[in-house]
Amino acid sequence: MPEPIAEPFPLDAVSLRESIFTRARDQLLHLAHAYPVDRLLAVFRANAGLDTRGALPPGGWEGFGHPDEQAWGPDEYPGREAAPTANLLRGHYAGHFLSMLALAYAGTNDAAPRAELKAKVDDMVEGLREVRDALAASGRYSHPGFLAAYGEWQFSRLEGLAPYGEIWAPYYTCHKIMAGLLDAHRHAGSRTALEIAAEMGRWVHGRLSVLSADQRRDMWSLYIAGEAGGMNEVLCDLAVLTGDKRFAETARLFDLDSLLDAAAAGRDVLDGMHANQHAATLLGYLALHDLTGEARYLDAVVNIWDMLVPGRTYAHGGSGENELWGPAGAVARDIGNRNAETCVAYNMLKLARALFERTGDARYAEYHERAVTNQVLGSRHDVDSDDSPEVTYMFPVNPGALREYDNVGTCCGGTGLENHVKYQDSVYFRSVRGGERILWFNLYVASALDWAEQDVRVVQETAYPLEGGSRLLVDASGDLDLRLRVPGWAAGGFAVTVDGSPVAVDAVPGQYVSLRRDWVPGTVVEISMPLALREVPAPDDASLVTLELGPTVLLARSAATTWLPVAAATWRRLDGTLDAPLTRADDGTWRLGDLVLEPAWSGSDARYHMYLRRADARIAFAGAGAGLDAGAEPADSGVPNVARRDGDTFLDVLWSDGGFASRPEFLRAVLRTAHEFVGLGLLSAAEARDVLRAAARSGVGRDMGDVGGIANEAEAAREEAALLAEAPTAAFAGSAPRVEVVPATAPSVTGWYHRPAELTVAARADVGEPTVEVRVGDGPWRPAGAEPLRLGDGVHTVTARAVDSEGRERHVVSEVSVDTTPPVTTATTRRLGLHGVEISLAATDDVSGVDSIRWKGPDTFWATFREPFTRALGDAPQVIEFTATDRAGNEEPVQTLELPPAG
Repeated sequence: MPEPIAEPFPLDAVSLRESIFTRARDQLLHLAHAYPVDRLLAVFRANAGLDTRGALPPGGWEGFGHPDEQAWGPDEYPGREAAPTANLLRGHYAGHFLSMLALAYAGTNDAAPRAELKAKVDDMVEGLREVRDALAASGRYSHPGFLAAYGEWQFSRLEGLAPYGEIWAPYYTCHKIMAGLLDAHRHAGSRTALEIAAEMGRWVHGRLSVLSADQRRDMWSLYIAGEAGGMNEVLCDLAVLTGDKRFAETARLFDLDSLLDAAAAGRDVLDGMHANQHAATLLGYLALHDLTGEARYLDAVVNIWDMLVPGRTYAHGGSGENELWGPAGAVARDIGNRNAETCVAYNMLKLARALFERTGDARYAEYHERAVTNQVLGSRHDVDSDDSPEVTYMFPVNPGALREYDNVGTCCGGTGLENHVKYQDSVYFRSVRGGERILWFNLYVASALDWAEQDVRVVQETAYPLEGGSRLLVDASGDLDLRLRVPGWAAGGFAVTVDGSPVAVDAVPGQYVSLRRDWVPGTVVEISMPLALREVPAPDDASLVTLELGPTVLLARSAATTWLPVAAATWRRLDGTLDAPLTRADDGTWRLGDLVLEPAWSGSDARYHMYLRRADARIAFAGAGAGLDAGAEPADSGVPNVARRDGDTFLDVLWSDGGFASRPEFLRAVLRTAHEFVGLGLLSAAEARDVLRAAARSGVGRDMGDVGGIANEAEAAREEAALLAEAPTAAFAGSAPRVEVVPATAPSVTGWYHRPAELTVAARADVGEPTVEVRVGDGPWRPAGAEPLRLGDGVHTVTARAVDSEGRERHVVSEVSVDTTPPVTTATTRRLGLHGVEISLAATDDVSGVDSIRWKGPDTFWATFREPFTRALGDAPQVIEFTATDRAGNEEPVQTLELPPAG
């Protein structure tokens, strides 16, 4: 890979105009101004024996720890059985908050708020310096650069390969503190912050440089305990900022050679790896390549990217189930109940940006647009808060998912602090100094750019992503190359005018067009790229699709927790986009038939479905009018949309490549698919002819210049005649038998049955009486008798097949979900000295899975909570009530836990 060809602008060079992004930005800026620095420093001051100034810690993972815990030195830890501990990741949240303050300062141009943010950055840095000095003065730690909100013992226990549970990722916390300090230096000019970070780096070198390579390998392989965040990245940054090459050597001490060597050789070993633990290291590997020139670092990172995008990436840009990467190419197959940790998207966006800087490759900008617009923006709740980032931990993609916001003190609460104050960082890129004057446009978002060094200013006017276009006011002189990204979603065209005159451009979706000319100040460039609704299949399951409008992934609101159906065949244009009756409501949602759709970036708290199940009952095509809005009737063949044994239907097979370049290509594909399905005995020759007639009279790919006119009618007649001349024939009449599975009752609103489900199988044949059989899952086939099939708890795949006297077979598959019992919650307690208790609530449900656990105490409301929580003990006993609900909608009877009085 050559030297970097593009570089970002400083945050203050780009200002966002009102858009969907400014909503979340302003909400986080409010928190940045409102939240007291003393609360962030409280855990550090308590650990160092300093006055906490009456401040409470943020809470969640970021608490004071166990009352009896001490700031043990590297060799003072009394052992797991004797050492009461809690909140062992504390300090990380303050590092993220310091980064947020520095980023917000750098991106703010108004004098008063800018001064306030700078003062808070300086206050935090000075507070951390005081803590560092107090820790050093104690003489308890191995190096005067040690800085943490707990003792040094966690690092020693990591070297002893202690598991997660005894310790909790001490180098992860170290990274967040160091990253915050370096942001304070880079963005807010704090030299003290750089000095503190450098001393921390020297302390890290002292600990790791004496360890063997095998010991370090085992440490970094530990699940979560060995999670080191981006330690290698910040150490490379220190090498550049200080000129001390030893920091680059320290960064190499975090290498996980087993991952690097495999990835550099193109071997995919990601299955089962903790996603965020390893995604965060990739930027450091890139930085090590830049400093050392060692090719394996770069090769590994690029190959890992290709292993993740798109093969392990959900529609909104996230990845991972239950924090782990799944098998290669598994998207639909890796949808569970805890998808897409927001921290992973945070790190992947940073990586996309870094790879774009080195290559100028639009695919990295494509991913960035998808992830920042959908997962990251959508991870911020649309509410104001004085004390919470109000962001998601997971942004799940399973049916009936729910975003759970807040996350004070969690890892994603920390990265979420940063996500929303730097949206301007990747809108524009510039050529590196000394090269040609090139300006890349990567996001079409309302904004203004001031490229002061080149005397170039741009104002971008757009309602993106609700508008498929942008108006650029370019104030520049002389030779300048504008690189305009053609989004992959711009299948409907990409047109450019300059001062009202069309410009010929070779616009290929997913690439750039170059607009190079001698510019004069005041030039107006207008870009048109009409928004199109698309039905986008999952890479590994064509029947599972998302609906996407331009860059926006649409979520279907529904309380169901089983797959929602969508029938879109009669809306599909030649290029695969949908000419659907999509209407926007006053509440910011869209209506599409019975579906209520909202953008993934909405920040709402409604239950939703990101993926829908294709459910076209009949083979049909878009009508011959100017679109459904004009009242065009669909071209419906009336023929069932039958499926092959692999589950792919006629329409799945027809549209498997997403679309067609021309109408003749479309018609040939219909003919080819008709021959295939007649050959399989799934369609009769007569049904195939009905399908061909429908395709000929459809509007798919037709020139609409003479809608409904004689020319179109004549052309349709010629097409029909040509198709019928090559229509498949069969030696026998009729087609395979029709068969259907009929439930006795409808499921609940969640899509689950709360009682055993009863199903009957019905079939009819054109010739003779069919043989009808049914099976559940991979079980044996058995005759479908008069008695209904009765199904108990579980998610059952019911397959029914009918075979006629000619041996032709047709089958249907139904998924039936049954959960008749509620979850069961177990409460465990752990005393925290004389005056406190930690409570853990764990629920199990082996059928539909646990949806939520709720609890309340004498002075609290019902709260949804999964992590352990603490309660202070008083003079009298307390009663804690708790219950759990499963995804099927079954609720456990309320249970109680009595806490004793203090003492």
